[in-house]
Amino acid sequence: MNIVYILYSKKLNRFYTGFTIDFETRWEFHKSALSNKYTAKANDWVVFLKIKCNSKKQGLAIERHIKNMKSKTYIKNLIKHPEIIEKLICRY
Repeated sequence: MNIVYILYSKKLNRFYTGFTIDFETRWEFHKSALSNKYTAKANDWVVFLKIKCNSKKQGLAIERHIKNMKSKTYIKNLIKHPEIIEKLICRY
């Protein structure tokens, strides 16, 4: 399944956005990340949001869009206003 996911670390007060076709495997990777990986900087990552996509192409486009926004407010608004996610899915 194609999923765009956003993780949150309270310790870092940061979001991490990614894309995968196998979320469970990817989630385990993040929880046990090697020291040279970004998510290894904290051990309190939680799943903030998962967006199911229709294709890899769509998922990568949505991931890129969210990353290009470079905004914590935008990411928080994805939860507050689910219609934004619907628009992204329709757009890409």
